[in-house]
Amino acid sequence: MKRILVITLAILAGLSSGFGSSSCSPRGYSGDAEPVTIGMESTAVNSLIYIAENQRYFEANGLQITIKDNYPSGAAAVEGMMKGEVDIATAAELAIVRRAFAKERILTLTSIDMFMHMKLIVRKDRGIQNIQDLKGKRVGVPTKSAADFMLGRFLYLQGINANQITIVDVQAPQAVEALINGEVDAVVAWQPNVIAIQDKLGDKVSVWDVQSGQPIYCAVVTADDWVKNHPGVVERFLKSLAQAEDYLIRNPNQARAIIQKRLGYDDRYIETIWPAHQFSLRLNESLIAAMEDQARWMIKNNLTTEKQVPNFLDYIHEDGLKAIKPGAVNIIR
Repeated sequence: MKRILVITLAILAGLSSGFGSSSCSPRGYSGDAEPVTIGMESTAVNSLIYIAENQRYFEANGLQITIKDNYPSGAAAVEGMMKGEVDIATAAELAIVRRAFAKERILTLTSIDMFMHMKLIVRKDRGIQNIQDLKGKRVGVPTKSAADFMLGRFLYLQGINANQITIVDVQAPQAVEALINGEVDAVVAWQPNVIAIQDKLGDKVSVWDVQSGQPIYCAVVTADDWVKNHPGVVERFLKSLAQAEDYLIRNPNQARAIIQKRLGYDDRYIETIWPAHQFSLRLNESLIAAMEDQARWMIKNNLTTEKQVPNFLDYIHEDGLKAIKPGAVNIIR
């Protein structure tokens, strides 16, 4: 009960604290610029990083930032970080869960987005008119991923046993082709694939919210040793993101234009995806709860040899964000 109460308060606090970061006007940094390399996907979940780059907040805070956004997924970016390709990575929280099960020493500095963009797209012409019609159908999803977790949760909430459908491993780049060609009857996908499917199949498909109200977090992670060796850099990095958050709040249209230009989105696409994101720095109890849910799912589905849920507090670094935006940290210790 205590955790449920704190989760509720944390969500409210996170929403309100986004409008009042403590350090929001860039001031010149007099020391030598510190090189930092960030690994991530080239998607809107990383908008605060792109805005901080565009507005030169990193530079103003003494950071020489290199953005490597050619990773195909957040999990791949974290893998690159563990191999020393980058200093910091961004990924959905499931990547943290996997690393925790592997007992790898990574730390979450903050989350920068909560998003609701995963959809279950079903072919009505394959006899799927309602959720119960999924029974006996082939559903494509990237297996062992956050999308796989969301699909399993969706089925459970709808009273459908996962054994009543056939799961087909369909990675995101193949989602459109797999559904159009009839390899599967439904697919879990996100933009721009949702629009692409709708353009191709029109009223032959229905689009359902597979996340069932559960947001996914975009977390900023790094190695334990890197935090220990760069405490000042961590704070200046987070300060730059806090300034980007305030810029987005004060200048929503300009911020959206920055992302649209940076990622090459057309007007229709940016209008579709933008409302699905909540860009804000936060470390809250609901992030911990989400990781615990995913850990239990991995254990239940034999995706790990571990039998106990890790203590995810061991994978959170609160001090940096507390120094920059204390109201954004709401975690039980």
